[in-house]
Amino acid sequence: MTIEEKKSIISEDYANALVEYSRQDEFNLKYANFPLNIIDERYGVIYFPVSDVSTTLQKENAYAMIPKLFGLLEVNQEALGLVKLRNIPRMDFKGEQVLLGFVDSGIDYNNTVFKYSDNTTRIVSIWDQTIENMEASEDIFNYGTEYSREVINTAIISEDPYSIVPSKDELGHGTMLAGIAGGSESEEFQGVAPLTEFVVVKLKPAKTYLRNYFGIPENATCFQEDDIMFGIMYLLKKAILLNRPIAICIGLGTSQGPHDGNLPLSTFISWHGGFNGRAFLAAAGNEGNSRHHYFGTIAGNNPNDLFELNVGADEKAFSMELWGYAPYIYSIDIQSPSGEYIPRIIARYGESREIKFLFDNTTVFVDHLIVEAVTGDPMILIRFMAPAPGLWKFKVYCSATVDVNYHVWLPITGFITENTFFPNSNPDTTITSSGNALFVTTVTAYDSATNSVYLSSSRGYTRYNVVKPNVAAPGVNIMTPRPMNQFISASGTSIATAYATGIAAILLEWGIVKGNYYSISSLQIQRFLIRGAMTDPQNIYPNNIWGYGKINIYNTFLSFRGD
Repeated sequence: MTIEEKKSIISEDYANALVEYSRQDEFNLKYANFPLNIIDERYGVIYFPVSDVSTTLQKENAYAMIPKLFGLLEVNQEALGLVKLRNIPRMDFKGEQVLLGFVDSGIDYNNTVFKYSDNTTRIVSIWDQTIENMEASEDIFNYGTEYSREVINTAIISEDPYSIVPSKDELGHGTMLAGIAGGSESEEFQGVAPLTEFVVVKLKPAKTYLRNYFGIPENATCFQEDDIMFGIMYLLKKAILLNRPIAICIGLGTSQGPHDGNLPLSTFISWHGGFNGRAFLAAAGNEGNSRHHYFGTIAGNNPNDLFELNVGADEKAFSMELWGYAPYIYSIDIQSPSGEYIPRIIARYGESREIKFLFDNTTVFVDHLIVEAVTGDPMILIRFMAPAPGLWKFKVYCSATVDVNYHVWLPITGFITENTFFPNSNPDTTITSSGNALFVTTVTAYDSATNSVYLSSSRGYTRYNVVKPNVAAPGVNIMTPRPMNQFISASGTSIATAYATGIAAILLEWGIVKGNYYSISSLQIQRFLIRGAMTDPQNIYPNNIWGYGKINIYNTFLSFRGD
């Protein structure tokens, strides 16, 4: 790419379209002369002027091309079975020769938990997407700056490290997850796999036009789907170059999309997770008690179903998505808090409405996709600008003569205020993407002190009833490393996923490095963890809260005996 083309990657004047670049569709042909940045054999990103972005979804494939926005999802080793395993001769696995990959908020490379005893780094490289570099090569997808192990080591011993490697983890989230999964052994802390090495991507913030389109608050941390895909591809390329297995931790999530594993990022992960020596682990999300999901049924003898949405007084803008099931066609009517009523909006191909509620001073955009391009299911995207506070009412209609279901999702916690929710919400089917991906091990969190599930944990199953989450790991009141060599207590499913990622590294060491199972991949690791999961005799497994039970690596290895 030329320097001018590279500028479009980071410029706020250019929009991003996530495309299957080999397809000869209308969009690819129209923008064939604009910069294309290739992610892998299937996906790429086209950068085109923001002025060309429509306020409506004019084509059925338009929704899929919009990069979705992901937010952050905010160690007891005895509970994981590690201590018992390591007491067995020749089973003291600590992740040697295995890579841990993180696409997150960065890493505090100067932290002692990421150093060897001789003060050299355990980090193979950092790709910081936020640090502008017009000389960026195709190895880092033409943007951001890469820092090698050698440069990081030079920075560590210098008087001013950040003048050499200016990459910082201002949020601390990436540092926390990396430390839990593989932090070095010390008197006060030890990660799950302390002999692993790290490859890290610091994601750049989402572009302003995209945040505005979906109504994401200015102070919310969010990242674009395409940048995450570029980041994962960078991790995989490093693992291939070094000929090492890699376990990748995804502590990010979104409630956008169909919740069935068909978001482009989810299919991307499932494809690449099928290769040997790779493990993908994703957080289930923290949406279980957020009241951000509504599940409705339209009875065959009743033409509609009513749901209500309470909008908080401080809400500036937001979006929500209604997903139904093919082959049925869904439509809605709307009533604002002041009582202003918009009659049923008939669903037609390419139907888009901009509705101005005069009494409430609110604009609502309604886009109907009768056959959404990736899933084939009907979807309605509803975006609110300057929403009036109070109770909004929606009736959902369907053409079916039998009972049919539908789901409505609000954005994840942090993307809307806590006072915007469904009064008659449903806590199920709240797994965030990419936790719905097929070949990902989706991890929920529990309190190892009380053996109770973390109350905020998202619940399964997927929209098409695939079992998610898969397993549970400790994720409540966990002592975690933060920048500046600090330690704090934290909770969340991303913490549980970091634990599981360390366990996956141990399985990769056993399988690939030690030569016991060369064909081990992301799906096999998911199955191995399920085989060893601890269950409660009072529960039925799998279930939509615990999946198949609590990770126990000792039980996993014990199951190999076939007793």
